[in-house]
Amino acid sequence: MEAREIKELSEVELDTKLKDLVQSLFNLRFQHQTGQLENPRRIEQIRRDIARIKTVQRARELNIG
Repeated sequence: MEAREIKELSEVELDTKLKDLVQSLFNLRFQHQTGQLENPRRIEQIRRDIARIKTVQRARELNIG
């Protein structure tokens, strides 16, 4: 997910997306530990998406953009 797409989401959508990504990250880490994960790169992608969402939420909180 690109930063541009994240900035276009509403606060409710951001919260929902963040919760979904955190749950997905948990599941992927569990799969990784049990040796069932096929694409370990996906963990990094989700972590970056979570960081992007949190950055946008914080910027909105501070009224930066």
